[in-house]
Amino acid sequence: MNQVKFKKKNKACFLDRDGVLNEDIGYLYKKEDFQWIEGAIECISLLKKMKYKVIVITNQSGISRGFYSHEDVEKLHLWINKQLKKTINTSIDQFYYSDEMPNTKVKSRRKPSPNMILEAFQDHNLDPKQCFLIGDKKTDLQAAKNAKIKGFLFEGGNLLVNIEKILKVLNF
Repeated sequence: MNQVKFKKKNKACFLDRDGVLNEDIGYLYKKEDFQWIEGAIECISLLKKMKYKVIVITNQSGISRGFYSHEDVEKLHLWINKQLKKTINTSIDQFYYSDEMPNTKVKSRRKPSPNMILEAFQDHNLDPKQCFLIGDKKTDLQAAKNAKIKGFLFEGGNLLVNIEKILKVLNF
């Protein structure tokens, strides 16, 4: 008898980067300018302990504007993970970013498009019913809605306090 093994689907928290994980200073690409949002590191630690994949999705039009390069963004993301490894011995599972300008006419990955989220569903064997997003802009929430997952608006303060409230509401 040929048995098919079904791999259990994973759950995930999608986080916007600028304004959720770090202070949004506009077109951030240097580690020297990076400042964690209060409670962000502890939030990531809690999510990982609860077996969530932690995935960042971020619009980075500064690349298309010529302010910095793909390599600059990737270096910053590596540095973020090194900081997390050093402080809480974990890391963000994956960073997805779009370099497209707002109002692009091509098939876009840029939020509010759900394409970065949909890509992560495939890459990480995710169960959309057990995924949610935290963002600081309407486009983040629209991307969540377009991907058919729950979205929550982060309006500042301590990210850990926010995530604790969200997790109580979700009850996954």
